[in-house]
Amino acid sequence: MANFYKPHRHVNWNYGGPNWRLSRSKIELFIECPKCFYIDNKIGTARPRGFPMNLNTAVDTLLKKEFDLYRAKKQPHPLMEKFNVDAIPLDHPKMDTWRENFEGVDFKHEPTGMTICGAVDDLWVNKRGEIYVVDYKSTSKEEKVSLDAEWQISYKRQMEIYQWLLRQNGFNVSPVTYFVYANGKTDADAFNSKIEFDLDILPYEEQGLFDEDILFKIKETLDSEDMPRAGHDCEYCSFFNTRKEVDNDESVINIE
Repeated sequence: MANFYKPHRHVNWNYGGPNWRLSRSKIELFIECPKCFYIDNKIGTARPRGFPMNLNTAVDTLLKKEFDLYRAKKQPHPLMEKFNVDAIPLDHPKMDTWRENFEGVDFKHEPTGMTICGAVDDLWVNKRGEIYVVDYKSTSKEEKVSLDAEWQISYKRQMEIYQWLLRQNGFNVSPVTYFVYANGKTDADAFNSKIEFDLDILPYEEQGLFDEDILFKIKETLDSEDMPRAGHDCEYCSFFNTRKEVDNDESVINIE
């Protein structure tokens, strides 16, 4: 784990450095905890990450390859026909760049001077030339997948940020987005070296979860020399504060 977590990045990648950009995930971090965001982007100490979700990444990669086959043929994927999505995968010369994690769709926000970016999973286009933002998700649960959980707000805001970025780049973007959800099945009699998935397409129509005003708040926070307050539900800050209290409590026996 020590080799995996590299907290201190090169200053070029911190706020003010030539490589720094405000990614979709950084916006979400700011909403979750301004303090963690500040430490990460201004000071340059990254928040500890969870272990990589390699199985999810594998599903994501295979779905991209599968939809790319139909992109090349300019035909709808059978899953799109099954769920009555009248569109085909968008064929665009920048598609690979837009899906690359450290590239993505980007836009220079002139009022703040910040470059905003986000890597999409896929884009579809209908007969009217409207673009649908598409995201791949994978899970494994007994019940049917949905978008009803409170924690999925971040998924929905993710889609709205992508919509905003594409619109700033001059594209005709539909208010409707789609989640391609892969749900790993556990009702098989044996593993047999494979996992089978149920695939669903879930529509989501934007609800105003992303507001451009937040970019000004982020800019103000980054330009300040004062550390912002921690997010109310930030588990990382709660753990750190509890550990500080324990370290400062002389009545606690140190067993190290």
